[in-house]
Amino acid sequence: TPSPSLSSYARPALIVICGMLLFNLPTLIYKSQMFIRGVVYLLLCNDKSWKKPSDPSLLVGPLLEDSSKIERKTVYFVRHGESTWNDTFNKGKHRSRLTFALGFFPGLIRAMLYELYLFLAGKLDSWFYDAPLSQLGIAQSQDLSRFLKEQPALPSDEDEFHLSVLNAQPGSPPSKLVCSNLRRAISTVAAAFQDRLSRRPQEKILIIPVLQEISRNPDALSITPAHAQIHASWLEKTSEICDFQNIFTNQVDMSLHSGNKPIGTNGLKRMNLFCDFLFSPSVAEDYVIVGGHSLWFRSFFQTFLPFASNHVSKKKKIVNGGVIAFEFVKANTKYGPRYMIDPKSIDIVYGGFH
Repeated sequence: TPSPSLSSYARPALIVICGMLLFNLPTLIYKSQMFIRGVVYLLLCNDKSWKKPSDPSLLVGPLLEDSSKIERKTVYFVRHGESTWNDTFNKGKHRSRLTFALGFFPGLIRAMLYELYLFLAGKLDSWFYDAPLSQLGIAQSQDLSRFLKEQPALPSDEDEFHLSVLNAQPGSPPSKLVCSNLRRAISTVAAAFQDRLSRRPQEKILIIPVLQEISRNPDALSITPAHAQIHASWLEKTSEICDFQNIFTNQVDMSLHSGNKPIGTNGLKRMNLFCDFLFSPSVAEDYVIVGGHSLWFRSFFQTFLPFASNHVSKKKKIVNGGVIAFEFVKANTKYGPRYMIDPKSIDIVYGGFH
């Protein structure tokens, strides 16, 4: 008997694919809209373009000693772990150039095939859009969690104080967890601070859209609809380091998540909005832990450090899973509120820059 031809399999396969598309139609429409939004944003956005602001030290510097005109908050920047986008397109520090070059196209094909599966299956998930933590990123978040939980001996009293704030230890001043609306940042904060969250079941990670990464790439666009609850990625669902979905459901506050950054915005506008929010009545705490992204954080240091400062944070990125502390100053001037990072206050709590 003749063997079945390839065409004999085509019709059943087409029927199955069409059935999957129809069955998952609402999610497919949403992901198609997201694809169009991604293309438009890639072509038209000006997220990295803005006029350089004035040197913050010109107005804030002279007022630093006048407590009546100055407010201070201690901020902790926590960069997310490596994402699936990073794993596909960036060499990283964990592999050689040769290893990355040889594995690039096989890795890209694997990512695209998995993206196709997620699309046909109607999963509100993606390898590229709002890229989640990779396996390495999950491990980096776990490393930070271990560092916080084990509370190693630190070289200074100041570092031990930072650790007590991050862990919300008894006797430490109140602190607030806030985060970008992108999944890799939320997952990093959820995994890294899981011990703190488990001890404080009423505490929530507040999602702030203005922390969304400064980039035109699809991985910097949020896949989660406005005010909707975040869902664990396919990698996080099988991870054993913590119950991601339980934390997302019960301890992540999405009330301020209004959706993706507008096409007409840029990084500077969002950074200024964050500064205003930081000193608003919504944030009563003087210590704020911020989960976010490398380009947003580096741009923040470049914008709010005195221009004369040559601190490494202006040129290099915080490492994946790294934690940097600093004092942020608000000065009430005759021109309105102005903000500055105290350059003497920057402290590497974990990781550093690269």
